[in-house]
Amino acid sequence: MDITYIPLAKGFVYRVAVVDWYTRRVLAWRLAITMDVQFCLEAIEEAVVQYGTPDILNTDQGSPFTRHVFVGFLKA
Repeated sequence: MDITYIPLAKGFVYRVAVVDWYTRRVLAWRLAITMDVQFCLEAIEEAVVQYGTPDILNTDQGSPFTRHVFVGFLKA
């Protein structure tokens, strides 16, 4: 998972993408206007529902990915 900052005239839009490393296919993605953990959770939940639980999940260690709610979802 990775978050990309997309600059706009008055700030940023944030895009999170769940990418399969082997195929480089985007499994799920979301856009948000704030750097909140919720849009990251929605993306990973969609990917898990559609493709199953991954054996390994690699993130860029950004602040949403280190929050207790995100880590808790992964542990569950």
